[in-house]
Amino acid sequence: MTDTIQPQVARPSEAVAALTAQVEHLQRALASRDVIGQAKGILMERYRITADEAFEKLRLASQHANRKLNGVAEELAATGQWPPPDLPT
Repeated sequence: MTDTIQPQVARPSEAVAALTAQVEHLQRALASRDVIGQAKGILMERYRITADEAFEKLRLASQHANRKLNGVAEELAATGQWPPPDLPT
């Protein structure tokens, strides 16, 4: 009997596009992780706090400013300015 179920295989161009999108997503995630780590390090050194406490400061600033955490971290890493200027006082 030749009636076998064939797995559905995407066309090669669709598979390549999906893999390319996945690689781009992973690259952005790694870059984001890097800048958050830099910002945490700045806060840890400046305030003599733990990594968890530094992340909490970034998280709270992100929420209060209604900005993505990565954006807050990028600004801190680039300017050294803390708290962010758009953080409500």
